Amino acid sequence: MDMVSVLTDVRALVAWAAAVFLAASARAGGFVTYEEFGAAGDGKTDDQKAIVAAHAAANKRGLPVKAGNGKTYYIGKGAKVAVIKTNVDFGTARFIIDDRAVDDFRAPVFRIEPSAGPYAVKGVKTLARGQKNIGAELRGPCLLEAENSNAKHFIRYGLNRTDGEPQREVFLAAADGTVDPLTPIAWDFPEVTRLTARPIDRKTLVVRGGIFTTVANCAEPKFNYFSRRIEVCRSNVRIEGLKHYVTGEGDRGAPYYGFVFVTRCANVTVANCLFTPHKIYRTIGSAGESVGMGTYDIAANNSVNVTLAGCRQTRDIDDSRYWGIFTSNYCKNLLFDGCELSRFDAHKGVANATIRNSTLGHQGINAVGSGTFRVENTTVKANYFFKLRDDYGSTWSGDLIVRNCRFVPGNGAPVEGVLVFGRSTDWHDFGYPCEMPRRIVFDGLEINDSRHPRRYSGPLVFSAFNEKNNGPGYAAKYPYKVTETVYMRKVKTASGKKPVLSKNRHMFRNVKVVKIPGYRKAAF
Repeated sequence: MDMVSVLTDVRALVAWAAAVFLAASARAGGFVTYEEFGAAGDGKTDDQKAIVAAHAAANKRGLPVKAGNGKTYYIGKGAKVAVIKTNVDFGTARFIIDDRAVDDFRAPVFRIEPSAGPYAVKGVKTLARGQKNIGAELRGPCLLEAENSNAKHFIRYGLNRTDGEPQREVFLAAADGTVDPLTPIAWDFPEVTRLTARPIDRKTLVVRGGIFTTVANCAEPKFNYFSRRIEVCRSNVRIEGLKHYVTGEGDRGAPYYGFVFVTRCANVTVANCLFTPHKIYRTIGSAGESVGMGTYDIAANNSVNVTLAGCRQTRDIDDSRYWGIFTSNYCKNLLFDGCELSRFDAHKGVANATIRNSTLGHQGINAVGSGTFRVENTTVKANYFFKLRDDYGSTWSGDLIVRNCRFVPGNGAPVEGVLVFGRSTDWHDFGYPCEMPRRIVFDGLEINDSRHPRRYSGPLVFSAFNEKNNGPGYAAKYPYKVTETVYMRKVKTASGKKPVLSKNRHMFRNVKVVKIPGYRKAAF
């Protein structure tokens, strides 16, 4: 036997002994490691199979998973999903997710799953807005998703127009069918074609740490959203201290829909995490014109009680070369607390949202929905303080309350700042009646409009919304309710100019402006 063979055998023996020792240590310590299942952690060897196997074993044994600090795990093109059902400590380990050539761009890398799967709830034929009990018993506390496939909502207008989606919403209910008053039913369902219950795990599952880098795809720029991510499908989850970077963005690529994606669950907190906004690529939209493709690093769909706390992003929140970082659909009770991100967004509606102690960049606050939207102790640096999405009807059924905030229109660019922007596209059927917030409160707002356009009259409370609606002869096909009352207190401008209600005087002629007691100077 030559010396090379001897050395090879010795190295193999040492590697085997190390693996055995590590496995024994892990078992003794009560956790599972990726190395037990053959992971190299060298940043070159594809460790995806080992990662999948480690989590499968951990789930079976009921043990947490601990990644190797200082290790770098490479995840290649495979479509196998690592299912997480126990706590995970990624620590300071690095993960390289290579999206340049993948078997299935829709398959997540990790999926946090519940202990019990969904089931159909029978016998519920209708639901009413504000209904207290669904009239059926459940196997325990659940997240319920109701759907009426015979009605269409969110029939999108504009360059990305669509034919809408079936009416749906999510809410929490107890075992006896009582609806959680913090997640009330927001729509009338004259018909329920599907009612799905997802049991809620009572114990909180925690995922900590990890430094993830996505090597960006170079696919054809179409609306084929890449989903190589951490998918959260389980209620009561906390993700803390995770960092996500993106490299390799070139001249072309497909969009992403959230590296952390929260879907069909409740009570999820994403805390002290770092995300990366994606480069904007363009394609031809459904209207036959060029559009920028929305692409996100964190997203939430069909979920309730989702919190982002202390989250930041790697790139400047005012850099418009990169798309806004957060999006959501069909959610209730969204919260940003202590975040510094480029955007908050609710595409297909949110019921109740709060942004506090935060700073939002170039894409600001975008939403449609219902309930109460609160913005407190927050700075917004977009062209608009609050944008009611016009592609979904600029609708908000409820109140907008702003307290102790700062508005820097266009991040200091000479633009005419607007507090509430929207468009009343009242010749288009969105699938539901559209309205502006019934009551709007500005209680403490500093507007930094020291740089402003020429012939500037002052910041606008409302954009024109519908320039057609500027005279008594206008008739809307789909009527649009205008705000009833605007309350003002301590609204200050750097320019010294008073806010202007709107340039569309006819549309807003009946809006009542009220000075909150204690405010000495007129708001207008």
